[in-house]
Amino acid sequence: MFRIRPSLRNLQIPRPPSRNSPQAFHRHVPFFRAYQQQRFGRGPQHKRFGSPSGGVSGLFFLWAARPTFYRDVGIITAGTGAFYVYNLEEVPVSGRRRFNIISPGMEESLGRATVDQVKEEYQGLFLSDADPRVRQVKQVLERLLPFAEGEGLKGMDWEVHVIDSPEQNAFVAPGGKVFVFTGILPLCQDEDGIAAVLGHEIAHVVAHHTAERMSQAPIVLLGVLALAMFDVSFYSGKMLIDVFLSMPASRKHEAEADYIGLMMMAQGCYKPEAAMRFWSRMETLGQQGPPQILSTHPSNHNREEKIRGWLPKALEKAQASECYVTSQYADHFSSAFSGFDRWS
Repeated sequence: MFRIRPSLRNLQIPRPPSRNSPQAFHRHVPFFRAYQQQRFGRGPQHKRFGSPSGGVSGLFFLWAARPTFYRDVGIITAGTGAFYVYNLEEVPVSGRRRFNIISPGMEESLGRATVDQVKEEYQGLFLSDADPRVRQVKQVLERLLPFAEGEGLKGMDWEVHVIDSPEQNAFVAPGGKVFVFTGILPLCQDEDGIAAVLGHEIAHVVAHHTAERMSQAPIVLLGVLALAMFDVSFYSGKMLIDVFLSMPASRKHEAEADYIGLMMMAQGCYKPEAAMRFWSRMETLGQQGPPQILSTHPSNHNREEKIRGWLPKALEKAQASECYVTSQYADHFSSAFSGFDRWS
């Protein structure tokens, strides 16, 4: 059996089309489009190993790859350290050194916003100046003000507002606006207890704690950004910052206000032991709150123990004050009359 082999003459070998023919254009278009996809990123791409990802971490790795990275870090560190040292100041009375970049004027402007908010929220609940509770709070404030003004609060327009509400709370806004809720007055019991509360709240203004917390905001923000570089969620970052920065700082401020307020009420010839008894009553009511490490305020028992340790210093301040002798005469006089009533 023979196989017929085709002759080469009968084979038609297709010639390549010319560049100007439609077939040539049609055949070259797919290659052109594939190149375009590879070029502009619409198809699969190849990344160089170790290339930085996007976002904050990507910018950091790009900066770290620069030859001037260590020099830049040194300049930034030196500049930040100089800025920090330049803005260090001493807290009145306590003598603690702290970082603060907020002026008293800016702090007072924040206080105005707080005052307006409270006045709007408790509209119609403010007691008149003729109310005996208002007169009592004002009387205590007048005895504490000379010592507060001596620590840098001169020239403030002080106001007293007593709110008829059951909240056991009181505060002094930056700028000298005093707010006392009637719910806390039974816990104070007398003027000594009111002096303990007002002294603590005025001490926050003396120490400019609001300005200090505002100055710490950039540090907190940098901490959140640092956590974001490692793909930590914003909620987790906020929780960590609160636990390790905000809450310990707030507890420190509260303890410092306890100390400054105790010294002021002692100089105003109020009994410093009243502050310790006030926090003892708060603890008896069971208002201990969460564990101290998870709270922005120290526990009532902790505050009571610290005040007990500060009492000798407070008594020295009381004995050095001008009103000490007068208060001693008044105590002896009241004791004599109480004994007379007992035997009559």
